[in-house]
Amino acid sequence: METIKGLKRTNYCGELRIEDAGKEVTLFGWCQRQRDLGNLIFIDLRDRTGLVQLSFNDTTDREVFAKAQSVRAEYVVAAVGTVCERESKTNKIATGDIEINVKEFRIISKAETPPFEIAKSEKVGDETTLKYRYLNLRNEKLTQNILMRHKIAKIAREYFYDNDFIEIETPMMIKSTPEGARDYVVPSRVHNGKFYALPQSPQIYKQLCMIAGFDRYIQLARCFRDEDLRADRQPEFTQIDMELSFVEEDDVMEVNERLMKKIFKEIKGFDIPTPLMRMPWKEAMERFGSDKPDIRFGMELHNITDVVNGSEFGVFQNAIDAGGSVRGINAEGCGTFSRKQIDSLVDVAKTYGAKGLAWIVVKEDGYKTSISKFFNDDQIKEICDQFDAKAGDLILICADRNKVVFDALGALRLEVAKRLDILDNEDYKFLWVTEFPMFEYSEEEGRYLAMHHPFTSPMDEDLDAFMNGEVATVRAKAYDMVLNGCELGGGSIRIHRDDIQEQTFKLLSLDKEVAQERFGFLLDAFKYGAPPHGGLAFGLDRLIMLLTGAESIRDVIAFPKVKDASCLLTDAPNIVDENQLTDLGIAIIPQENDSEE
Repeated sequence: METIKGLKRTNYCGELRIEDAGKEVTLFGWCQRQRDLGNLIFIDLRDRTGLVQLSFNDTTDREVFAKAQSVRAEYVVAAVGTVCERESKTNKIATGDIEINVKEFRIISKAETPPFEIAKSEKVGDETTLKYRYLNLRNEKLTQNILMRHKIAKIAREYFYDNDFIEIETPMMIKSTPEGARDYVVPSRVHNGKFYALPQSPQIYKQLCMIAGFDRYIQLARCFRDEDLRADRQPEFTQIDMELSFVEEDDVMEVNERLMKKIFKEIKGFDIPTPLMRMPWKEAMERFGSDKPDIRFGMELHNITDVVNGSEFGVFQNAIDAGGSVRGINAEGCGTFSRKQIDSLVDVAKTYGAKGLAWIVVKEDGYKTSISKFFNDDQIKEICDQFDAKAGDLILICADRNKVVFDALGALRLEVAKRLDILDNEDYKFLWVTEFPMFEYSEEEGRYLAMHHPFTSPMDEDLDAFMNGEVATVRAKAYDMVLNGCELGGGSIRIHRDDIQEQTFKLLSLDKEVAQERFGFLLDAFKYGAPPHGGLAFGLDRLIMLLTGAESIRDVIAFPKVKDASCLLTDAPNIVDENQLTDLGIAIIPQENDSEE
């Protein structure tokens, strides 16, 4: 193998253009492909900026030519040569107008045949590509995703620096305060039997920064949550995290609208019209069945509870009598769906807790419906009129508790939109969802939980009701920025008054002793002059996923985990040495499902 001694890179592969013709360059990179045509050899040289073609012909030094003949995929090489105009140009790569006529060539490192072709790695299963992630990251698409991540982080940092924010790092090993998702816990060797937690967010620390007087905080913060994974979720992720003092909701929203405006303008060339639309949570749920509504298309929910109340159809009436509702959507133009297609939509609704769906196909000469036994044509027409239905439409109706109805119909409208292929990923529709409920009831725990977190302030208009314990009706000074049905980020104005914080814990069924045990250091800090403050955190990974059009945040994270939170590359998590466990005072108790099969 040769060295790079005496060579200095002059350019990256992907940045050369026809204007550089005649220039002598020194390039380093990996061989993507070698084509030996006898007296002519071409090598596609790749680095993080893209590809350029190296050319070797009958005028090339024979020793250099012989080296080019021996090169295989993923060899690391150095090339010195002259930029020339290509005879056979291509628009498939940015450097398609030129090639490098090589005069000096060095093989720096040989490579075994990789387990998959780098350029076509997207056709290979995750089990292989994630095991060899360092190879997969050489794929141009993934390389560009990581570079996009760097660029967005850079834009965000520069924006905040220009707006007088202070970047402050907060601890990675903190006290466990179980409230929300599960914590990842870290055993302490020094304090035997005690544990740190990895932060689910820097929430408490950034509030302490406000109390300390750092009135504009920013951090690209690493966060950890021990929860089940999905396309846009990982056990470790990154937030663009911020907090501001002496602000109200409008102030926080305006700062973040300008941030998004800057990012989308520089990355996509798209001008976000500001101020963004605002929609109260209740309206979002009733119109779209979701607190992160996709407003790129209609298909809004209609409430027909009053219309069908008193009917003989038990499914509808039982839901109404139990305090639920009957709502539906008009899937315009879907009246041609087959019974099998309609049944598959019913199955989608069932995954969100619905027991089933009623459906009506509107035809030129009448109706085809699953509820014909319980409603005559006049009654069916009255229902269809609520949806402004016309011939060729399909009405889907759900009856249940409001949460089930909203979840099922919210998911259904998105599913129908996907099947109709009416979602344009380049059509960016932003909005703020505001006035969230401060609390939500957990059937599992049998108590009210904070919808955002227990430091969110109630709306001024609801303060009296809050202090009187009217949990179900109180709205929070909380806000989420939503883009195309995806929550980009969320935040709130925080509590800074002792009496309001104490009442919040009371309504969450946390007595004073428990609250002091979990959050005592923050409550004590409030006693020494806490300014009004609020903030927001964007999911950086999710933002990049939307901007790149990636299907999963795994595609925008250098070294992601798989669905069971394991790393196929490093085989983590794994066992540790018995002496380490002894030092920590930990004994492993085998679980029944760990037994050998």
